[in-house]
Amino acid sequence: MTHKPTLAVVGATGAVGRVMLQILSQHADVWGEIRLLASPRSASAKLAVRGEACEVHALSEQALEGVDVALFDVPDEVAARWAPVAVAKGAVVVDNSAAFRQEADVPLVVPEVNPHCVRVRPRGIVATPNCTTLSMIVALGALHAEFGLAELVVSSYQAASGAGQRGIDTLRAQLSLLAAEPDAGTTPGGVRRAVGDDLGPFPAPLALNVVPWVGTPQDGGWSSEELKIREESRKILGLPDLRVTATCVRVPVISTHSASVHARFESEVTVARAEEILATAPGVVLFDDPAAGDFPTPADVVGTDPTWVGRVRRSMDDPQALELFVCGDNLRKGSALNTVQIAELVASELAPN
Repeated sequence: MTHKPTLAVVGATGAVGRVMLQILSQHADVWGEIRLLASPRSASAKLAVRGEACEVHALSEQALEGVDVALFDVPDEVAARWAPVAVAKGAVVVDNSAAFRQEADVPLVVPEVNPHCVRVRPRGIVATPNCTTLSMIVALGALHAEFGLAELVVSSYQAASGAGQRGIDTLRAQLSLLAAEPDAGTTPGGVRRAVGDDLGPFPAPLALNVVPWVGTPQDGGWSSEELKIREESRKILGLPDLRVTATCVRVPVISTHSASVHARFESEVTVARAEEILATAPGVVLFDDPAAGDFPTPADVVGTDPTWVGRVRRSMDDPQALELFVCGDNLRKGSALNTVQIAELVASELAPN
């Protein structure tokens, strides 16, 4: 009987962890034991995976014994502490936090774009990018392979779930309060007065609003989220000097990030060739017929795996530039799915010939 690797899901009870379990139940069964780990307060809970109820255990050194691959979806500080422990126990770690993304000796992987990088992991850790980067990079990677990406200007439209369950709860609570205010959003400060002081994880009301700030302050007025898009895109595509500008905006959507993308290439582009590339690229759906009302929106894309692309146009003033609009579910491809895909690449490597 062929031995299948043992998988640990660390952070199994979180929003992304639960989606990981759904995906593991839907994909080909390449795993032996699947071990669910979380904080001590979540221990003894039971979650369904592969049609069975599995008990959640507290994360500990003992719980990591015998694990071949460990998926981490935990806060940065928890990953920084426990990922090296898992590696020391013999596991390959696939980490969904920001703890290792910019470490030179930790590959940052999107399987549709740079799968070969999985095999070179000096520290035994493979990082997965931020959900905003993942919402667009699969499509951009396919275009880059053909035309050579030279510059990227991005405006993101990020869902409340990017701020975790608290973000979702805050948006729903604000929407409920505003539903009772027939004139909400028609006077200065009216939305703020209606929702009160509890803004949750957001710096301004999110319901009936857009908030042009995601992340923490960085030098020059940039946010941490904007710098993540810049640095992660450069690393994934192997373009350390790529010119990147990002503006990150939070919008009143539960799940699925969107982005408006201006991409300039090294060579002249045509819409026909770009659409041919996108239509055949793994992990991409081209949905682009505005006259018929066909373009991606979060309401239609949520719960699906691919990056959806529409509004593909050549820049009116630059024959080397394309404009496009992309949507990707930030809990699936943006987090859980990419992590599972990387783990499956490692599993195929570990499998006996």
